[in-house]
Amino acid sequence: MSENIKLPKHLKRHLEPGERVLFTVKKKVSLERPKWVIVTDRRIIYLDEKVLGRYEIKALPYQKLKEIRVELGIISSEFIIKGEENIRLRLGWMNKEQARKTINAIKDALNAIALEPVTIEVDKGLTSEKWTLKKPEELVTRVAPAGGVINHETPVGEKEDPLEKLKKLKELYDMGVISPEEYEEKRKKLLEKI
Repeated sequence: MSENIKLPKHLKRHLEPGERVLFTVKKKVSLERPKWVIVTDRRIIYLDEKVLGRYEIKALPYQKLKEIRVELGIISSEFIIKGEENIRLRLGWMNKEQARKTINAIKDALNAIALEPVTIEVDKGLTSEKWTLKKPEELVTRVAPAGGVINHETPVGEKEDPLEKLKKLKELYDMGVISPEEYEEKRKKLLEKI
């Protein structure tokens, strides 16, 4: 977590009410102002501070995230975030350890709001590694960006364990994220699969 890191004032203006910062990476490249990657409970934010109080900010909600790819070479790494609508963010300034921690923080943030677990594929070569995080097509989140509930029907595939789904559904109900009616409806569907 990044409780002891002082967040830039520009970021605080752009956080939504109730949005929590889970992880940050700050990089100061030579004489330039710092660049940040901020992982919140709702989205990934890139902040590029510039001189004279200017800044550039890009935010990608988890609902629009498609893939994250990290290519770790001997000396450097490349961190690529792909989203819907041709959103693409390429960061070449992270070192290997920062890139690993960042992709794991994003995976943890997605798993915290997803019913389906998110995994990372690792392809290790002699001199490089490639990590790929792909969001499942049927990613169902527990809360919407505005704090409202997203109501999705989730197909239960043959590989999925209905008992695990039932446990996750109960957690959502206990947290107050879904209504009793939604809980009962989805619970009955899952019980039919057992």
